[in-house]
Amino acid sequence: FCNPVLTYTLPPYQTACGAADIMAHVLERYCTPTEGVSLSDRLCEAVLLAVIENAPIALAHPEDYDARANLMWASTIAHNDLIGKGRAEDWGSHDIEHELSARYDVAHGAGLAVIFPAWMRYQYRHDVMRFAQLAVRVWGCEMDYRNPERTALEGIDRLERFFRSIGLPTTFSELGAREEDIPALAAKVAMDDAAGLGQFHPLSRADIEAVYRLACK
Repeated sequence: FCNPVLTYTLPPYQTACGAADIMAHVLERYCTPTEGVSLSDRLCEAVLLAVIENAPIALAHPEDYDARANLMWASTIAHNDLIGKGRAEDWGSHDIEHELSARYDVAHGAGLAVIFPAWMRYQYRHDVMRFAQLAVRVWGCEMDYRNPERTALEGIDRLERFFRSIGLPTTFSELGAREEDIPALAAKVAMDDAAGLGQFHPLSRADIEAVYRLACK
């Protein structure tokens, strides 16, 4: 019997990119306009927590069977649409990132580590409490009931810091992308211009450019 986890391990950067992609697949579903989805919210949060716990272990100890098994199980759940049942899914961040990979030949997970926090900062005001809930339940932030925006933003900051802690880029410049390319990137994002991009709060071409520019900071 050959155990694939112990006999083949990904290089650290690929492991980190995989972790970011898992988290992004979960967050594309978590950021939803659908109400009354508390069970799948909890499932999403569990997968995110599992990645946050196990990705650093897998990076520090590439042959740790338990860490890699948990990451693969998290990947399966993140990709098989179990956690997306009964809720609208966004996927705008993925479409925005695809143009970075196409133009600069960067790993998809690395591009998502740059784009997803920027997308969240651009979108969180459309449902502050959803982003604050994520911050409290996943990142352990203290809920600021007088200023829930502060809690929401702290959660986004912690996501970005996590990506950085596992060796991923979090800005355009770290990725090798160029701010002057933003109009061309936004023009090529695959979308229905009439309906907008994504389902959480649909984005226009101008919005997409704004997300790219937030990713430059």
